[in-house]
Amino acid sequence: MKGIPVAIQMFTLRDESEKDFVATLKKVAELGFDGVEFAGFGNLTASEVKSLLDEYQLQAASSHVPLEQLKANLPNVIEEQKIIGSNYIVCPYLLPEQRAEKDYKELIPLLNQIGEACYREGITFCYHNHDFELEKLSDGRTALQAILNDTNPDFVKAEFDIYWLTKVGQQPVEWMNEYQNRTPLVHLKDMTLDEEKFFAELGTGGVDLDAVLQLGEKNEVKWWVVEQDMTKRTPFESIEISIQYLKSKLPYLV
Repeated sequence: MKGIPVAIQMFTLRDESEKDFVATLKKVAELGFDGVEFAGFGNLTASEVKSLLDEYQLQAASSHVPLEQLKANLPNVIEEQKIIGSNYIVCPYLLPEQRAEKDYKELIPLLNQIGEACYREGITFCYHNHDFELEKLSDGRTALQAILNDTNPDFVKAEFDIYWLTKVGQQPVEWMNEYQNRTPLVHLKDMTLDEEKFFAELGTGGVDLDAVLQLGEKNEVKWWVVEQDMTKRTPFESIEISIQYLKSKLPYLV
């Protein structure tokens, strides 16, 4: 495939998936997405998911897997990724009680350990940020800087979420440039220009998407991942606006 493919993060379609996982995947394919970033498989097995992906000509871009599951059952998680054809496992979120400075100090070696196990199996492990990792630690660094600087770059990559970076006043392109060789996955998201700073369909808000897209080849991005945590339209309407925007910017998608 020429150009960087585009996936949808299925958390965007969580309600639709709960009602009908199969029909949701089919609709994603019909809208023109190349792949899917999973947040669970519904009630399906990995093999059943793989069959659906093949049927709808979708790829498994990556999977968000809760940290507790990574700690408790990593070999099974890795095996499932191999079955569905995913090359990326992502730590998606830290609970509020996991965000104290002492917690980050304990988290960093754990991420290294998980990442090394994935690396040995041919899987790339990534950390996905929100806004809370941009808070400063006692050494003056943000938690996100500590996570990325203190882990082995071969074992732990970044999945930068450009909405959350922008919301706290950071420039996504600066983070992508600083960690140029560690951004195989990027969450493409937009943000409204009003005080609410709500999640917006791509191209309708104030995030500098063009600057991010221009770094794709230089940063060796493997997947653009569209996510909209909440929508004021139906989720399908919102992701259709977003994929149409990307088709206007990335001609190879058409």
